[in-house]
Amino acid sequence: MKTLSKLQQLSFVIRREFLAISTSYAVLLVLMGGIFMYGLLYNYMYAPNIVTDVPVAVVDNSHSELSRNFIRWLDATPQAEIYDQAIDYHEAKEWMKEGKVQGILYLPHDFEERVFRGDEAVFSLYATTDAFLYFEALQGASSRVMLAINDKYRSDGAVFLPPQGLLAVAMAQPINVVGTALYNYTEGYGSYLIPAVMMIIIFQTLLMVIGMLTGDEHTNRGIRAYTPFGYGWGVAIRLVTGKTFVYCALYAVFSFFLLGLLPYFFSIPNIGNGFYIILLLIPYLMATSFLGLAASRYFTDSEAPLLMIAFFSVGLIFLSGVSYPMELMPWYWKIVHYILPAAPGTLAFVKLNSMGADMADIKPEYITLWIQTIVYFIISIWVYKSNLASQKNNFSNKKLSK
Repeated sequence: MKTLSKLQQLSFVIRREFLAISTSYAVLLVLMGGIFMYGLLYNYMYAPNIVTDVPVAVVDNSHSELSRNFIRWLDATPQAEIYDQAIDYHEAKEWMKEGKVQGILYLPHDFEERVFRGDEAVFSLYATTDAFLYFEALQGASSRVMLAINDKYRSDGAVFLPPQGLLAVAMAQPINVVGTALYNYTEGYGSYLIPAVMMIIIFQTLLMVIGMLTGDEHTNRGIRAYTPFGYGWGVAIRLVTGKTFVYCALYAVFSFFLLGLLPYFFSIPNIGNGFYIILLLIPYLMATSFLGLAASRYFTDSEAPLLMIAFFSVGLIFLSGVSYPMELMPWYWKIVHYILPAAPGTLAFVKLNSMGADMADIKPEYITLWIQTIVYFIISIWVYKSNLASQKNNFSNKKLSK
């Protein structure tokens, strides 16, 4: 092997890493389960995307034509479905405790009188807080119904106005408010969550795979296969480069599946430029790979990385700034945001994919990823140079002992 050229050494590293992945059942299980099953599971779970037909109990103390119209119109919305009318609030509350309904509509006895007098009409909507989407769906449906009632019945109260007021009302043009979702046009929770989760899956499973491979390498002293090449910095660079090439090549295919095929099949909104997404994935995959190789110094077996990475992956969506604004994060969480590639990578992908941003809009995140790539590349080279040096010392000690 001493006569192998640098390119041949790099090719040897690549072949050996591909062989290690293809012959490890544990690694293949993580790839198949984490990439395909995990990705499909999330998309299937949020396939409906929008909550519909939420069962609602009604407590109608008004017993008026207006209250009956309100109930009928609410039942006609796609978000709500009237379960039944309760005798009083306590009966409706029991239905909610039993899980028969997810919301309660309470109409007071003076509901119709308030509307016709032009006063503020009061109705109460109760919803379970263990599922926020139910409350959001019912709130949206009831608001639309109330706007329709205002449009239809408020003008009837004009007959009680003096002549000058009646003329003003007759000449007034109603204001039509039209809400348009700029990015998430389905207004669904899945459309908001899934793009971020797919990026987290890429980060999480890639670190797991690297951790398991390097853990096995440490246990079986696989680094000795590369010692005939030498112990210098050049060998360490070729080791890190070859391994990273394998990881990035595999995850380029997996990224196409998670970020391209699955959104297409499950109709997840995707308005991003494909070329920009590819430009983003290059430093994202490289930074994640280098981070895994840099952290391999602490992976002494193949099981520890699974527990460690699974534990630390819980808050990655929070750290990315997708579910919680960066401006409101404490300073120490902001530091973590700039340490882990998943945080800026996920935030940048959501901007590109779901908001139609261009590269100028993700400039801070993109620069952060490239800085992480350079820093972790240097650290990973140092780690593998140290591993080679330790093998050299062990070899020297054995020769001296003989």
